[in-house]
Amino acid sequence: MGCRLKSNGRILLSSLFMLVCTLLHAQSMKISGSVKSASDGEPLVGVSIEQRGASNGAVTDLEGNFTMNVEAGQRLVFSYVGFVSTEVTVKSGRSVYDVILKEDQKSLDEVVIMGYGVQQKKLVTGSTIQVKGEDIAKLNTVSAVGALASQSPGVQIVSNSGKPGAGYKVSIRGLGTMGDASPIVVIDGLVGGLDNLNNINPNDIESIDVLKDAASTAIYGARAANGVILVTTKKGKQGKAQITFDAYVGWQNIARKPQMLNAKEYATIMNEANINDGLAPFDFSSIVPDWAQIENGEWNGTNWVDEVIGKNAPQQNYSFGASGGMNQGNYSIGISYTSQEGVIGRNYFKSQYERYSARLNSEWVLVKRHDLDLLKFGENLQMNMTVNSGLGVQTDGPYNNNLRWAMEAFPFMKVYDDTGDWSKCIGSWSALRANPIARLYYDGKNNSGKNYSVRGNFYFILSPIKDLNIRTSFGYGYAGWTSRSFAEPYDLGGTFQRTADNTSQSSGNDYSWTWENTANYKFNVKGKHHFDTLIGMSVEKWGYGESVGASRQKSTFGDWKHAYISNTIQQEAVSTWSMWGTPSTQGRLLSYFGRVNYDYENTYMFTAILRADGSSNFKRGHRWGYFPSVSVGWNIMNESFMQGAKNWMDYLKLRTSWGQNGNCAISNFQYLSTINVGGADYYFGNDKTNKTTGSYPDILANEDITWETSEQIDLGIDARFLKSRLGLTFDWYQKTTKDWLVQAPILASYGTGAPYINGGDIRNTGVELGLTWNDHYGNDFSYGASLNLGYNKNEVTKLANGEGVINGSSDAISTQTDFITRVEVDHPIGFFYGYKTLGVFQNQDEVYAYKDKTGNVIMPSAQPGDVIFADVNGDGVISAEDRTQIGDPHPDVNLGLNLNASYKAFDISITGFGAFGQQIAHSYRDFGDNPKDNFTMDIAANRWHGEGTSNRYPRITISPHQNWKYISDIYVDNGDFFRISNITLGFDAKKIFTSIPLQQARFYISMSNLFTFTGYKGMDPEVGYGAYSSWSQGVDIGNYPSSRTFILGINIKY
Repeated sequence: MGCRLKSNGRILLSSLFMLVCTLLHAQSMKISGSVKSASDGEPLVGVSIEQRGASNGAVTDLEGNFTMNVEAGQRLVFSYVGFVSTEVTVKSGRSVYDVILKEDQKSLDEVVIMGYGVQQKKLVTGSTIQVKGEDIAKLNTVSAVGALASQSPGVQIVSNSGKPGAGYKVSIRGLGTMGDASPIVVIDGLVGGLDNLNNINPNDIESIDVLKDAASTAIYGARAANGVILVTTKKGKQGKAQITFDAYVGWQNIARKPQMLNAKEYATIMNEANINDGLAPFDFSSIVPDWAQIENGEWNGTNWVDEVIGKNAPQQNYSFGASGGMNQGNYSIGISYTSQEGVIGRNYFKSQYERYSARLNSEWVLVKRHDLDLLKFGENLQMNMTVNSGLGVQTDGPYNNNLRWAMEAFPFMKVYDDTGDWSKCIGSWSALRANPIARLYYDGKNNSGKNYSVRGNFYFILSPIKDLNIRTSFGYGYAGWTSRSFAEPYDLGGTFQRTADNTSQSSGNDYSWTWENTANYKFNVKGKHHFDTLIGMSVEKWGYGESVGASRQKSTFGDWKHAYISNTIQQEAVSTWSMWGTPSTQGRLLSYFGRVNYDYENTYMFTAILRADGSSNFKRGHRWGYFPSVSVGWNIMNESFMQGAKNWMDYLKLRTSWGQNGNCAISNFQYLSTINVGGADYYFGNDKTNKTTGSYPDILANEDITWETSEQIDLGIDARFLKSRLGLTFDWYQKTTKDWLVQAPILASYGTGAPYINGGDIRNTGVELGLTWNDHYGNDFSYGASLNLGYNKNEVTKLANGEGVINGSSDAISTQTDFITRVEVDHPIGFFYGYKTLGVFQNQDEVYAYKDKTGNVIMPSAQPGDVIFADVNGDGVISAEDRTQIGDPHPDVNLGLNLNASYKAFDISITGFGAFGQQIAHSYRDFGDNPKDNFTMDIAANRWHGEGTSNRYPRITISPHQNWKYISDIYVDNGDFFRISNITLGFDAKKIFTSIPLQQARFYISMSNLFTFTGYKGMDPEVGYGAYSSWSQGVDIGNYPSSRTFILGINIKY
């Protein structure tokens, strides 16, 4: 017992002694000091001084002085907006600390991603733009591509559709080809396309670098003619592990809907149309079952647009990330889930796009010698799965377009009949227009598709001596897909019937590989001449895969749940089933490349690149293309004669570049006359019961087909003013695409398909301007703004086919009408082609007064209310020869605006983008063959219905008339717009409640597609659809519109 008391007493005395020592050691001391600028010695007001790892801190006063209590041995962090943060350790016995902060030049010293390497921004001689991942993530877009719209001068980004999961049409410095004009996308060194970028969760992105001029893109020569987008996903950093969680939920609604005529207004227009054709008004009481209710105002008819468009479609995203590192290596992982439901059809069934993503990036030192990492291994791995369900909504052209059918439908019909079934056509009146909701239900509901992808590269880096890195990388890409659908039988009246069900299933997979080897060596000569050299080779092969599919009638269960081929009844009739299977199209690319970057004391810069590519798409003797580029730069501020300007100008660089890039994006084997088996079957002899399978050449061979080449010259200026608060970037460029790869039309008498030829040239000339401003008041309030704009003129300078033109597809804006898009020398690619109009004849005197130079009446059969078509060729007759350019779908100017501000824990950002100088061709009616289609209010209210009532839209007739059937500029509108694309307001609780054990706890609300300033009367002025042509856009025939989205979200960092 006594021993135990003695032992406990010793422990107590020891504990008290240690406590006293700790208290004495932890006693705080009072310190003071000042903080000044290194450049001019001026005191800095509002500098934040924080004790690392604690809530203790202070702020400098108006004289730049501070006082605080702190324990000896603690580290203080001095931070100020626009200056490099500095750490100071408090020492026992020292009470005064005078701190000098240097201005932050990181905007110039930070590196940008180039092809196969990085380079300091101040040494870049090409035209590039970098967008930080955090700026992309803040916009809360489903796809990272959409977030670039307001931040990239010279880059036009147009949404293909508002359908969930839909992609974008992207062009850099104008449209330069008739084929696929999309830039290549390089994700962590692996070449891909825009679809690969759409599959990445924006929260996984560290930065996106857009390479625009030939000097920047030539290192990727083979497919860089349309520009390059380099995507770097997040990597780990040495230090404590960081965990992030980002989530948001939102609700989508269509921002703008067309106003359709109600039943009574529609009936008035139809009666007027009959009278204009010399007929009696309709007896609607004998045609429309519910006419009495319409006539007395009890029922306004069905607004099919309101029925087809739902409200509050949910959108959500959840993203988890973890990263960290140590001396041996680093890692970064990310897992995310995104879901977006569709608004069209939401009132009747659920349509949804889902994306599951996983990412793993790491790099490890395998062998270390002294302070040199001799051998490293790393990987970048991205896995995705997307699921589309109920997204069979069609918006492709006037023939298959559920939204357009709703705008065309007659308001006399109801959604359901008295029995609760879908209503059917109203006799002969609506025989050509079935219930659009029923059609949407049967077309859009019972279908699903899944897409899987695994993309990654695995690499070793050998560094035998300092600044020499030898890298070998193996990249692998896998893509798989499955789909199935079930077509239910239905009877909607008229010809809208399906007598038997049909089940379809298909699947496929494809994979590719890339092997790249590079050697990079950096060295100095006499400390002034700096060299950065690179040589490398790459081999790529794709097309390992196949796809299969089948469809068959007579489902055993007759429902969507069991819609699989195995659940259908075996049938003998060939017409009730089909099967197919095909291998993937293979291709190979072999490349050698080299680059030399040189600078003299960071003042005079020079870069030279040469790349050679061999493509399997061309015949031997034409397979190799050689793509050089050179660029120079001059940092003028390093010159002695510029020292006097340093009080207002911080940085000025002049640069220029010239280079060539290639394009080989065509179908394989165009140099051969390939044979198609089947489709040319024939009966031999008298036996007509069995066909013999026939074969035929499906294209004419072109043995001389070779590379399309893009040649570009660029002149640029980069500058910083007023202590780097104001930034300026300016570029002038001329990009000429030579030897277009185009599938030119041929005469039908050739009896087979046209091959690709090197068939023309196109020139894009433009300027780009970027302005940035970043400033602060004290340490609590900071703000910034950026404005970027790009002007581009597009012109076809050569077209090598016999006709000298290439026309787009017919039925572009209505069924049973002519084409509207065209390619022709001395015009922009894909311009709108048709009749010019001079107004509307108001009376018969005007008809007689419209004469040619010989005095003959040009349109003698016209009536008041008819369109005055311009006699462009002056021959006194209105004919197809009078058609000319009536619009240009490509904007003259693209503009982006970004505003941001923060005060203590609050932050706000506003982004917007616009396009100006383009036109939109639009029609929501099939005027070519069904004049009874409903009208939007803007056309009905502005039609001609008496002298002086309209000078644009003609009288309405009940039968097709040239007034409406001729493709003319009455269908072409000004497409200028500016869109407030995002407003976000955030609050970081960590900055108020500093004891929270988190680095960040930010809550925010965000509104996307808030408002669009435009005079365009259609649903959405951002139109990527080009009437079946990849080389055009701006054709609005009732495309799936963009949604306005309200979002609540949270960002957590630990």
